[in-house]
Amino acid sequence: MRAGAGERVRHCSLPAYPAHAPPEGLHGRRRAALLSGRRAWLNGTVLHYCFLDGGRDGGRDGGQGGRHDGGHSDGYSGGERGDDGQRDAVRRGFQEWKDLGIGLEFAEVADRSEAELRIGFRWDAGSWSAVGREALRVGTASRTTNFGWDLTGASGRGTVLHQIGHVIGMVHEHQSPYSGILWDEEAVYEDFAGPPNLWPRSRTFHNVIRRLDESEANGPVWDPLSVMGYRFGPGLILEPPCYRAGVAPPGTVSALDAAFARRWYPPPGAEPPPELPPFRSAPLGAGAGEQRDFTIIPRATRDYAVGVFGECDTVLVLFEEVGGDLRYLVGDDDGGRPRNASLRVHLRRDRRYVLRVRVHSCWGPGQAAVMCW
Repeated sequence: MRAGAGERVRHCSLPAYPAHAPPEGLHGRRRAALLSGRRAWLNGTVLHYCFLDGGRDGGRDGGQGGRHDGGHSDGYSGGERGDDGQRDAVRRGFQEWKDLGIGLEFAEVADRSEAELRIGFRWDAGSWSAVGREALRVGTASRTTNFGWDLTGASGRGTVLHQIGHVIGMVHEHQSPYSGILWDEEAVYEDFAGPPNLWPRSRTFHNVIRRLDESEANGPVWDPLSVMGYRFGPGLILEPPCYRAGVAPPGTVSALDAAFARRWYPPPGAEPPPELPPFRSAPLGAGAGEQRDFTIIPRATRDYAVGVFGECDTVLVLFEEVGGDLRYLVGDDDGGRPRNASLRVHLRRDRRYVLRVRVHSCWGPGQAAVMCW
């Protein structure tokens, strides 16, 4: 009998996007900080999502091709867009993450061109999602998230919460370098090669066996209760001994999952961001992983430059207020390279813009600052 047989659990299959590695020769805290924050959204971002119409999607899937779950449909045939039950399950999942008090917002839109997140329900493509800002690397003609089985059944809530965990930047918990897991690798490959997953060895390695860098992990300890972990049957884990009989996370957001979300996306303050006047620098006063926001209200319509100064690695993103909603305008991430993040953008008089700056790391003796001119 195959190890873990009888479990018949379908699993998330993350796309193998090419890694954005730090520059060659970058080590220590700078490298760790870049790896840790490279997928996180800027706090306060409104993530717009839409449900795709299969007739327009043309089968494009943001990097995931082929059958991922053995073609099991559970009797559902709602099509790419999904029926009301499937879509409502996703809406409830977004609300459950938002109810943790995090600083991200989720807003449904009808037009895919306005959506950072494009959600499909193709039953022949498994369940998966781009992780955090990787969604921005997927063309607007393609999905960034897919649900490959019925979300109204017993496991549907866990599936939705897991994929939205990826959306906000979380990775698979069982791949944490802090887990101490020693796999029976051939048993794992055999288990995932069988139904209902039917995965090739490369997919199993990418989503199960591969161990993540310490800086990419969701947290500094392994959380077997995490909604980002898989359920494993007996015979797949050799060590620690207490998990030889299997692991069965409950499919809910754990306390450590919530801590991850609140660490990267703390609730917004009551006061609006301070204004950044033209030609006057403002100190960032932020450490690694911290963010500072500023308001820009131009007094003239013209081209502007916005930039960070100092020995630091940063992400710089500018949003424009449109109808009370902050919409992404332009951004830059210096990625640890020997330059600072900077923007050149056309701004209109008396419009309101919000500049968000997340610091990856600071290493120089001077103070980092930001300026608009």
